[in-house]
Amino acid sequence: MAESTRIDALSIELQISGKDKLAEEYGKVIENINANTLSAQLKNKDLSGDPTSGSVEAKRFVNAKGQAYGTARSGGAANKVKAKPVVIPIDDNTEYMEEVEEKDLKLYGVNGLIERRTANQEKSMEVELETKFFQVAETAATTFTPTASTIEDEIEEAIQKVETVKNDFVRGVPRTMINVIMTPAYYGKLRNKIATLPNANANVASYESGIFNNTRMYSSVFLPDDVDYIVMVDGAVAQPVIPSIYSPKKIDLSDATAFGMFLYKGTKAVMEDLIFVKKNS
Repeated sequence: MAESTRIDALSIELQISGKDKLAEEYGKVIENINANTLSAQLKNKDLSGDPTSGSVEAKRFVNAKGQAYGTARSGGAANKVKAKPVVIPIDDNTEYMEEVEEKDLKLYGVNGLIERRTANQEKSMEVELETKFFQVAETAATTFTPTASTIEDEIEEAIQKVETVKNDFVRGVPRTMINVIMTPAYYGKLRNKIATLPNANANVASYESGIFNNTRMYSSVFLPDDVDYIVMVDGAVAQPVIPSIYSPKKIDLSDATAFGMFLYKGTKAVMEDLIFVKKNS
């Protein structure tokens, strides 16, 4: 009788509160991904449009140019605001779907099982998003070949590549907006120097970071294999992500239950001119 009660309780929990529990756990997954992933900190968040329509848009505005007083009045019109739109299609779709047998629910209970599996799926999502983000950054970047002989001078040289960019959209970039993302091996070359600087170390979530010459340094295991480091400004790459939770459902003609999440996303460079890459080959 006790065993029967246990099975009934699991069934009721799955059908009634299981969905709420699943939504709660997957809500935590999205929050944790935003907190834990470096790409979530670096990506462009100034996007417009409805993602459910299939795309969003980022805009870069051309710098205003000063003219002699009275130019607009004598010409009868002021200069028009010029912008370069960048469309980011939501065309990269991934699913994280799993199924579990009723006998496993007897051992774990739906709450414990969902917590275990969503935690595992969270890690897989992080790997996917980070990997795609830096792949796109590398593809859009300008290759940089340093000439300095020491690691400190080399990274300073790399920072200046972005800092001194001037075109219709930028007139130089503040160092507080520049990021250097290195492989652990390359970061290790600079790590001792960073450690000697006051208040320069900042271990954040699952990645290590520090400040060097007023610029943020990061170590990441998700850079492409042929890359030593990428230098980029905040918002240089956009990566909108739309999660869709699949509520637990019984699989036809089985004693298994399916649950998971769908991720609809797109990754695209918005500011190619402000991304530089140093390759190892």
